[in-house]
Amino acid sequence: MQQNNSVTEFILLGLTQDPIRQKMIFVIFSIFYVGTVVGNLLIIVTIKSSRTLGSPMYFFLFYLSFADSCFSTSTAPRLIVDSLSAKKIITYNECMTQVFALHLFGCMEIFVLILMAVDRYVAICMPLRYPTIMRRQVCTILIVLAWIGSFIHSIAQIILALRLPFCGPNLIDHYCCDLQPLLKLACMDTYKINLLLVSNSGAICSSSFVILMISYIVILHSLRNHSAEGRKKALSTCTSHIIVVILFFGPCIFIYTRPPTTFPMDKMVAVFYTIGTPFLNPLIYTLRNAEVKNAMKKLWHIKITSESKR
Repeated sequence: MQQNNSVTEFILLGLTQDPIRQKMIFVIFSIFYVGTVVGNLLIIVTIKSSRTLGSPMYFFLFYLSFADSCFSTSTAPRLIVDSLSAKKIITYNECMTQVFALHLFGCMEIFVLILMAVDRYVAICMPLRYPTIMRRQVCTILIVLAWIGSFIHSIAQIILALRLPFCGPNLIDHYCCDLQPLLKLACMDTYKINLLLVSNSGAICSSSFVILMISYIVILHSLRNHSAEGRKKALSTCTSHIIVVILFFGPCIFIYTRPPTTFPMDKMVAVFYTIGTPFLNPLIYTLRNAEVKNAMKKLWHIKITSESKR
């Protein structure tokens, strides 16, 4: 991993250098991270344990929650630990591993959101063919393809990162390792690599966002032919999905679809989609979904009842 490099470690500057603000970051993001893991784990356990949540939508939600937990774990723990450290050192190998994990689970989240949109499209626009098209074998194949696509994307990012020679400065003005801040430290012309970055990550973010928004527009337009109760249920589900799509893709597109320039707000934008969105997703999907809330209540009622009988 360290070919053509005289730099064996990097120093992350984090979100701030102020000691008081660093302690605030520790407290705030510890709460966010614990909430993210607990919330997504609760959804995972509920879907696995509940017989009423066996539809493809919840099958995909299971993997979205898993991807959210892993995506947040790729950055949040280091940010939390580093907020109490005087010198935030990350080795070259650890940095490359973080780049790989960040893009693997981030890309997986994008693909799962697309699959969830496909599921809603088939369910609302082709209800009679839905059981045949979205049967469990098909959903499993789609998830496997999503993992393969995410892995290929991450490998492409790592190849770009490993091509960067670092022979001087090692201060990363960020709280995590990613290609954009690393490009600033490379002792070479990074114009072509940045074009590859935009054509890879940027294209995935932009095209996926366009596809998702078009699909939901088509879905919402088709709701005119449904009953009032059917429209209400479908609209509630689609609204949750659209909120998640906008919250995730807005910052993602801002970061990965532009020339190699940095802005003061970059770190806060990155915080929002790497830590904020995984934290909000469980709240959005549980608070706006009666089936998930009822399944959670039944699950905890059964556990409490069984514990009291002992």
